[in-house]
Amino acid sequence: MRVTHDYGPRVVLLDEVWARTALARMSAPGPADAVFLDLLHRCFQRLVQEAAELLPQADARLPTRMSERHPSAQLATRVLTPAPVVIVDLARAGMLPAHVVQRELMMWIDPLQVRVDHVYMQRLAGEDGRVTGVATAGSKIGGSVAGATLILPDPMGATGTSVEAALAMYRAQYGAPARVVLLHLIVTPEYLARVTRVAPDAHIFALRLDRGLSPPDVLAARPGARWAEERGLDATDYIVPGAGGVGELINNCY
Repeated sequence: MRVTHDYGPRVVLLDEVWARTALARMSAPGPADAVFLDLLHRCFQRLVQEAAELLPQADARLPTRMSERHPSAQLATRVLTPAPVVIVDLARAGMLPAHVVQRELMMWIDPLQVRVDHVYMQRLAGEDGRVTGVATAGSKIGGSVAGATLILPDPMGATGTSVEAALAMYRAQYGAPARVVLLHLIVTPEYLARVTRVAPDAHIFALRLDRGLSPPDVLAARPGARWAEERGLDATDYIVPGAGGVGELINNCY
C-alpha cells in the first residue's frame, strides 16, 4: 500500500501497518537498544525491496531443480540484471543503512557490481540553531558513477541539505548516474520540497511522512494538497514528531 499524495510521481510513501508500528517503537522516548537497531535493519531492507523495481531488469528462461525431469519446462520470469550500483553512506546516520542495502543487493545481483562510497558530512548551524549548510571532509569515493544507480539510504529526510550537497558533489566530480534513489525512514514536507526542486529526477522512498507542526486544517487535507503550509521541522530543523537524532541513537553518542 502507498499513501495518496500530491508531492509528485517520484515520491513513494509506503502505507504498511508493520512499518508504522516499527517506527512508532523506534520513535518512543528513551535510548536505542538492540530492538531499535534490528528494526532499523528491517526497515531499510523493506525500502530497498520496494526500490528494486527501478533497477535494470530482463526477461529470462532459467532451469530449476525439475529441469532434469522436464528439460523443456524452464522458468520464464523477469529478473534483475547485472548493472552497477553505488550506495552512498552519508556518515554517520547512513553507515548502518548503507551496509544493510549493500548486503541486500549482493543477494540479488553480482556482488562485484555493488560499491559503497563513504561521504562524511556534518550539519553546520547558525546561532539560532537552524541548519545553514554541511561540512565535508575525508570522504572515500570509489570512482565514477556514470551510468550507475546511485542509492542514498539515510534515516531522516529533514532539510535535504546533506542530500543536495552529496548529489551536487557526485554530479560535478563523478559523472551522471543513470538514476538516483533516496531511501528514508521519515521525511518532512520541507525535505520533499527541496529535493524535488534540486533533484527532480530523484526517486524518493519513505516509510513515514512527518508534518506535525502543520495547522490542524492542513493536517486534515491530503498530504501535499497544501504543501506550502505544511511544517515538519522545528526551529532547530529537527523533525516533529520525529524520532530524535537518529545518528546519535544508532551510535549511542549524545
